[in-house]
Amino acid sequence: MKATKIKMKSGCSKSNDLCEIDSIYLEEMGTFYKKELVHDYLLSNPNSIYVNIYPYPVLQPAVSPLGEKYVRSEPNSTQKDNLLNLPRC
Repeated sequence: MKATKIKMKSGCSKSNDLCEIDSIYLEEMGTFYKKELVHDYLLSNPNSIYVNIYPYPVLQPAVSPLGEKYVRSEPNSTQKDNLLNLPRC
């Protein structure tokens, strides 16, 4: 599945903090899903969602030091996580 857009939490539209992503648009499903649901899905379906930006890294589940579930893209040579480079709604 392709992640093609993100929605940030209210008041965080310009943030580059992955924990401030509210939801992720999955193209094949045609809707936004809360990042916590995507996190849980990835635990049982690893490597099944990728960011629709070259080099198309897969999404990985993560947990912040405060226990917040979020997702990030597989690390690569980009300075900013590829997920944060997707269009924002």
